[in-house]
Amino acid sequence: MDTHDVMLPQPANRRFAQHRVPLRVRVWNETFGYLLLVPALAIILGLNLYPTAYGIFTSFTDQSLLDPNHYQLIGLANYLKLFSDPIFQLSFAHSLELTISAVALQVFFGLILAHLLIQRVPGIQVFRSLAMVTWVLPIIAAVVIFRFFTLPNYGFFNLILTRIGLGQWSRNWFGDENFAFLMILVMHLWRNIPFYAIAFMAAMQAIPQDLYEAARIDGATRWHRLMFITLPNLRYIILVMVVLHITFTFNNFDFVYLATGGGPVTATEVLPTYIYKQAWSGYALGYASAGGVLMLIVLVILVTICRRVIGGYEAE
Repeated sequence: MDTHDVMLPQPANRRFAQHRVPLRVRVWNETFGYLLLVPALAIILGLNLYPTAYGIFTSFTDQSLLDPNHYQLIGLANYLKLFSDPIFQLSFAHSLELTISAVALQVFFGLILAHLLIQRVPGIQVFRSLAMVTWVLPIIAAVVIFRFFTLPNYGFFNLILTRIGLGQWSRNWFGDENFAFLMILVMHLWRNIPFYAIAFMAAMQAIPQDLYEAARIDGATRWHRLMFITLPNLRYIILVMVVLHITFTFNNFDFVYLATGGGPVTATEVLPTYIYKQAWSGYALGYASAGGVLMLIVLVILVTICRRVIGGYEAE
């Protein structure tokens, strides 16, 4: 038998086989993945995009909660009123001051605590577990603890000051205009530093130890190893934590409202509490929406700057 008489089955032309598949089947196969995203996209658009767009629209109106169905477009009047309001200016300054100081100090003390927690000493696992207690506590619990600690007569802080002979420094810390804002900052640090430390510690453990061994052989000091090995390898996680906590701190409402309500007077007034009061106490929904839009713009600018820095790092 001639070998040409036996022909092995050849695979059909791929393009020809594709044309044989019905059009509706090909369309279904290509769009099925996108259809799976529709529920998630609908939730995101419904819970985020629509309220944001409606809030921007409301900021150009004189809408009031007393009669929300009747309003007029007033252009930039709400924004002009905001910039001329001294309490808004003070609240904006407090928000920036709290955000910058809290995030910077959290990074600094988080690095120190991470360096301590990464040490190999007996019982360190227990300390690592205890370090997260402050972060997992509900915010209301943290505020109640601090309020109890700072009570004028029998608070823990005042009792300690009295015992060591500094009774003249005892005071109602959250009721003192000079110290209330400081206590808000301390609460932020007390709650968030352990979270920074655990994140930094995990990143430190991923750094190859060969780098440190080579640096020791070359005579590098601890300071040199920190500056030229540890910090460059932590750069990405530091920037991620900074982006997240700029957003969290600038938008934080719970700590201030539960602890002081923005007082005493306006010593701890920040943008979230100021906007809340304008909307729910002053019923000026359009005016409050204008403040919220300005907060959104500031956050977008800050996050964009940080993302550009991270993007530059990834490109390297």
